[in-house]
Amino acid sequence: MNDKWTTLIRRGLVVWVVIIIVEMSHGMVRQIVLEPLIGDFRARQVSVLVGSALIIGITFIFVRWLKGSSVFDFVLIGILWVGLTVGFEIVLGRFAMNLSWERIASDYNVAAGGLMPLGLLVMLAAPLMFAKLYDEI
Repeated sequence: MNDKWTTLIRRGLVVWVVIIIVEMSHGMVRQIVLEPLIGDFRARQVSVLVGSALIIGITFIFVRWLKGSSVFDFVLIGILWVGLTVGFEIVLGRFAMNLSWERIASDYNVAAGGLMPLGLLVMLAAPLMFAKLYDEI
């Protein structure tokens, strides 16, 4: 792997770790504050919208630092973030929190009100969107 790709992937991983730390903190606040007020599922729906805004903000801050130089670079970063996030959600949900597969899948079921695909779409698009906004590509 050449230096450009190594730098891009490493920086993409660093930003993803920032995103996950912020999202985990956001999830704790959701459980403590929002769930008692509106219930678990509705709180998770609201959380996807707030989480999408957080991802947009983090990407806005870090996109230039990623040092991508093409559409492919920023699409690759978005795919990396989505893949890592889905894997993290499954590992955390299933093995650390002992959630059922049905409970995990409910966040991804758009027909039943699950909004996680919307959040993942934002995560996928954000690097490219802000790279274009900043004329990085």
